[in-house]
Amino acid sequence: MKAIAVIPARGGSKRIERKNIRDFCGKPIIAYSIKAALEAKIFDRVIVSTDDLEISGVARRFGAEVPFLRPKELCDDFTGVVPVVAHAIEALGGADAACLIYATAPFISASDLREAKNALKDNDYVLSIASFEAPIFRALKMDSNGKIASIWREYERVRSQDLPSAYHDAAHFCFGRSGAFLQGLSIFNSKTIGFEIDKKRVQDIDTKSDWSRAEAMFRAQFC
Repeated sequence: MKAIAVIPARGGSKRIERKNIRDFCGKPIIAYSIKAALEAKIFDRVIVSTDDLEISGVARRFGAEVPFLRPKELCDDFTGVVPVVAHAIEALGGADAACLIYATAPFISASDLREAKNALKDNDYVLSIASFEAPIFRALKMDSNGKIASIWREYERVRSQDLPSAYHDAAHFCFGRSGAFLQGLSIFNSKTIGFEIDKKRVQDIDTKSDWSRAEAMFRAQFC
């Protein structure tokens, strides 16, 4: 199976300036994603899809290819990851499978990528997921006066251990058939399976406080 790794990393991050190449525990954060992809030894090519020359230079320094600059129409705030990966597949002349790897995933591991490739089989996608830290079916809503109510009242009296399991996208990777990406199939479809990541290796990095928390988690585990 010919497989490629695609790491999207546009230059226009808003909430955290230059997020994709910002220093994270001593290295540009994108370096961790590149390192895991290369160490997995399952990809014919590891590329970074970017519109930014500085990101391109950093990516090459850590061993990734940057065979093209991403078109501007695929670099706005509303373009999803599926068309970005599809563009990369076409630009590289095709592949059997492609793995979307997030640029801000410092906890990603090469072994996870290898296992996810093996799990793909006849599925469209294998998505990294993690369980929520708290039972989401006990979630509350609050009105403008500060009054609270259950979002799911049917679960108010259900013991926490009897509540349904719930998961979220862990934002590490999505391994998929090239055909699924090229057809623009949603990652969340009936032929997507989950690949669970331990919660201690999962942290959204959307704000500066997220960044600080992720660095503290990383140092506690790996430094």
